[in-house]
Amino acid sequence: MGKALIIGCGGVASVAIHKCCQNSEVFEEICIASRTKSKCDALKEKLAPTTKTKITTAQVDANNVEELIALIEKEKPGVVLNLALPYQDLTIMDACLATKTHYVDTANYEPEDTAKFEYSWQWAYRERFEKAGITALLGSGFDPGVTGVFCAYALKHEFDEINYIDILDCNGGDHGYPFATNFNPEINIREVSAKGSYWEDGHWVETEPMEIKRVYNFEGVGEKDMYLLHHEEIESLALNMPGIKRIRFFMTFGQSYLTHLKCLENVGMTSIEPIMYEGKEIVPLQFLKAVLPDPSTLGPRTKGKTNIGCIFQGKKDGEEKTYYLYNICDHQESYREVGSQAVAYTTGVPAMIGAMMVLTGTWNKPGVHNIEEFDPDPFMDALNTWGLPWKENRHPVLVD
Repeated sequence: MGKALIIGCGGVASVAIHKCCQNSEVFEEICIASRTKSKCDALKEKLAPTTKTKITTAQVDANNVEELIALIEKEKPGVVLNLALPYQDLTIMDACLATKTHYVDTANYEPEDTAKFEYSWQWAYRERFEKAGITALLGSGFDPGVTGVFCAYALKHEFDEINYIDILDCNGGDHGYPFATNFNPEINIREVSAKGSYWEDGHWVETEPMEIKRVYNFEGVGEKDMYLLHHEEIESLALNMPGIKRIRFFMTFGQSYLTHLKCLENVGMTSIEPIMYEGKEIVPLQFLKAVLPDPSTLGPRTKGKTNIGCIFQGKKDGEEKTYYLYNICDHQESYREVGSQAVAYTTGVPAMIGAMMVLTGTWNKPGVHNIEEFDPDPFMDALNTWGLPWKENRHPVLVD
């Protein structure tokens, strides 16, 4: 069917690449490119004997537009799947524009020197992508990603109008470390340390970090503390969900994680401001990332499940209605299948599906688009096919 260029070779990329190789009818060829080519080569060596997909590798600096353009022109992929760092979204989008190549990512852009992430930088590319006749699909992970597809599906099939959405992200896994992050530590800690916010009655309401706490009983996991965070899909859903009155995002955290994070914050280790150390400039958060366990190594030791989904309140045929769409993913089952824990799995699988939607032309809409702007049905079917089956509850417990 076609070829994908996959930029990045971390935990999420590894899952997406595994899934592309399982889906060789669509992904006849993939090129894995990263700053560290040896990581790409190692993954190719592992997967090549097990798949019909042709795998090639390349070295590229995702911060360098000219290098990216040269690689895209050499490989001529049908789609570029960006699984690098969010700091690199814009350079990769620039390269896709220059080569008129479709683009897919899993997380919105944020500047490396500012702990702020929003879609304005990428939405600024809308007209240029439309004029180039190519599609940019933003946020094809789980949250953002599947959560947006869940919203579009609920609006299409279950509601005439959705008024309230609560997105709940629960990781019930235990990796045995006193403190570790399940995805890139730098991105994770920046996200958690930032002020929270939610959308209500047409405007943002800002909260202090971890100020709002709720307790929820998650199927497959049990009762967990969860905290309101700012999350990027709120921004796009606020525009794309007609009739919406409020959108909130909650994520679970254990007490050990929170205690360690607070201590690290208190001593300045989560700062992104450069400091001088022995005559060299270092960023404390980047140093912390270097000494924490690599998330890609957590798979063998992580037990438990994730439960991620959306609770909706709205109206159908004039009647008030509630509805809950969610997925439960087992860490050990994920590791047995692809060698990664469930947090990487739940992001990597939708990344492959999004690339498949664009590569096959199933989702073909020139311009820059968030995932909920497309017909959700083929993506929902693919979730069931490729390892993230969804569940529904028509009488959920609501979050107060």
